[in-house]
Amino acid sequence: MDSEQTNQLRVGYHLFQMFWHCPRERGCSTRPVRRTERKDGLLEYVYSNAESNTDDREDSMSADEELAKDIGPLAALTIGIGTMIGAGIFVLPGTAVGELGPLASLAFVIGGCIALLTALSASELGTAMPVSGGAYYYVNQGLGPLFGSIAGWGNWMGLAFASAFYMYGFGEYVNGFVAVSGVTVGPLALKPAQIIGLVGAVFFIAVNYVGAKETGQIQNVIVITLLAILSVFTLFGLLNADVETLRPFDPFGWDRLFPVTGLVFVSYLGFVQITSVAEEIQDPGRNLPRAVIGSVVIVTAAYALILLAMLAAVELDLVANNETAVVEVAELLIGPLGAAALLFGGLLATASSANASILASSRINFAMGRDKLITPKINEVHPRFSTPYRAIGATGVLILAFIALGNLELLASAGSVLHLIVYGLLNLALIVFREANPESYDPDFTVPLYPITPILGAIFSFALIVFIEPVVIGLSLAFVAFGVIWYLGYARSQIESPGVLAQYVLERSEELPDAAVSATTSVQPEGNDYRVMVPLANPAHQHNLITLGSAIADQHDGTVVALNIETVPDQTSLKAAREQQEYEAAKHILEQARDDAETYGVDVETHAVLSHRGFEEVFDSANRYNADLCVMGWGPEAAGSPGRVETPIDELAHSLPCDFLVFRDRGFDPSRILLPTAGGPDSDIAAGAARTLRDQYDAEVTLLHVAEDPAAGRQFLTEWAAEHGLEDAEIAVESGDVQTVIADAAEDATMLIVGATEKGLLSRLVRGSLVLDVLEDVECSVLLAEKSHTRSLRERVFGSDRTETEETGVTPEPATPEVEASGSDSDSDSDRDPDSTTDPTSDAKSESDSTVEQP
Repeated sequence: MDSEQTNQLRVGYHLFQMFWHCPRERGCSTRPVRRTERKDGLLEYVYSNAESNTDDREDSMSADEELAKDIGPLAALTIGIGTMIGAGIFVLPGTAVGELGPLASLAFVIGGCIALLTALSASELGTAMPVSGGAYYYVNQGLGPLFGSIAGWGNWMGLAFASAFYMYGFGEYVNGFVAVSGVTVGPLALKPAQIIGLVGAVFFIAVNYVGAKETGQIQNVIVITLLAILSVFTLFGLLNADVETLRPFDPFGWDRLFPVTGLVFVSYLGFVQITSVAEEIQDPGRNLPRAVIGSVVIVTAAYALILLAMLAAVELDLVANNETAVVEVAELLIGPLGAAALLFGGLLATASSANASILASSRINFAMGRDKLITPKINEVHPRFSTPYRAIGATGVLILAFIALGNLELLASAGSVLHLIVYGLLNLALIVFREANPESYDPDFTVPLYPITPILGAIFSFALIVFIEPVVIGLSLAFVAFGVIWYLGYARSQIESPGVLAQYVLERSEELPDAAVSATTSVQPEGNDYRVMVPLANPAHQHNLITLGSAIADQHDGTVVALNIETVPDQTSLKAAREQQEYEAAKHILEQARDDAETYGVDVETHAVLSHRGFEEVFDSANRYNADLCVMGWGPEAAGSPGRVETPIDELAHSLPCDFLVFRDRGFDPSRILLPTAGGPDSDIAAGAARTLRDQYDAEVTLLHVAEDPAAGRQFLTEWAAEHGLEDAEIAVESGDVQTVIADAAEDATMLIVGATEKGLLSRLVRGSLVLDVLEDVECSVLLAEKSHTRSLRERVFGSDRTETEETGVTPEPATPEVEASGSDSDSDSDRDPDSTTDPTSDAKSESDSTVEQP
């Protein structure tokens, strides 16, 4: 069960404590911090503890706390056995034997073998990431949130169906004690077992809703009690066995073997849940695989042996299609005491299985809410009981509806199919983790015969679905389709983390087929996680760049994406370069960047990228890592050269799908900031940067506006400052040559923030760039701000229709012939007095809010 939720099971009624056998859960909220260092030099996901929405629960643990490892090997094994020895063996033998006769034992063995393949994969994943979460966690993190949505909904619905099945079986056994009459409610004709099941479900849902504390040793007691009862039953069956009663072994043929296998597979649900308490298991590298694999092997052997012993001791007709067959066989072989013991065992098994599934089901949708796959409102914790009451309530409604369906085989088959889908995806997730090989993925146990084992696990899990009843397949596929539609229609816009598979594909976009890259990109999450990408090249300046990027990310509760691009000669393939180079320099740069960023408490991703291109790779990386803002240094190529048509700054402005800040580093001292502005979108970005530095470093901000009319200029600056949260800034209005005014004002500043240029190629070549000229005239550090946008070919060649005032946020000198050459002679511009103050709303209101200012 998903133990991202920290509420322990608490059972208030001591009489019913023996019914609970859910694994203990303790609070440990873990999620992947998006940072990693790959062995091949590409930095990917690192899975480490990070605080996650601690307001959701009262007893959540901090990032640095660990769970006490107090579950020994026997306790771990009993958790696995306890989650499987349940309603399946007490309810399904009659149905299975009615379809196959003695051949039904083989159906249980085949189901166990398929479960064993998945158990091997789950064991490796559990030892590699001994954190709470289970199958949903591995699928969501490995294959990404699209498959996480499928696994989440499938796991949730599968457990709800299984809970309904267990409660139906519970009703059958209680009906052996208490005679209950059927009831007709409208179109529904409820059988006695359904009525009892509904009442029992309400009770268990209420107990989970209110919460109750489980006694420490009850898990072992339940499992040992069940095994003891079933062992005695099997022994009496073997003592009374007659092999002749097993002949013919296949009286109804083999046609129904795999459909029945799909039906009885519900008996194996739960073994993956051992990984939910992996953090509490002593020596998990050794004991976790033993518990997961051992529990499947023991339960499979027990199921087959119990069924064969029972069929060898009595006539086939006594068992076939009898939902309480084990009780009647026990009465025949042992007497009334045996019947009572098996009846008690059936009650114990079905009730405990039902309660475990109800709890696990509610925890799945709670985890989905935490991961933003469904509305986080589902995560609300009851103020008194400290339980996820909305998640439990939603699950309870589904369980009651499924019990009302009244079809035992449908409930069992639906639970099986949905779990087979999840188990198939879990095997695929293992392959992804192996191939992507994040640095932190270091399992103590590895599946034998990789990749054959997980491939077979996935194939057999999916293939078994084909043999189940078409109506069940259709119902299950509807849930899968719903999971996909739900992700694309709702969850995609809420989620930030893409998963290991997407990272792996996008990192190798130049090596993989375009179709794979396009498919990955088309389903990428589009959440609101604010991402600040910081390309790093020069160790002398990286600290200041990371400091600036972290300060901005911290303001938006975002993530810093530190990037180092290693340029590979065209003659060398990227694969060969990855095998030959050790990337020690990149590792040092990115490790230092991580340390610098973490002082701000922000999440960090670090990526070392091999590319045949250098500067151009920045554009692709911004797309690949979904950057909202790029903070980069001013390198020797930034101003361009006579042989270049566009400078790198212009390439960024025209190609980068995000806002960017370019820092000319002459020392990082934001104590006195000068911000020249005349409005426009680029000055909005500059204002956001200034506001961040003011809040983080208590900087003094001076706003500068160049205009011939001081009164109008002061009014403009006052209004502009109020609009951008800089009311406390000093206001300065000057007249004269813009470049000279800025240079003079910057003498008393430690940092100049100004909008970058956005002019067409021809106009820039004719007269150059004011902003780039200003950079050469000041001695302090300069931060260029530019808002992302695209331009048409006409604009790229001839320039935009905006004036340089609108483009740079800096009022130019009075009109000159070059202004007309820039294509800014529209009616609105020709009517404007060049000496007047630029309308601050002319462009700012036409653009969207600054990305820097977005939460």
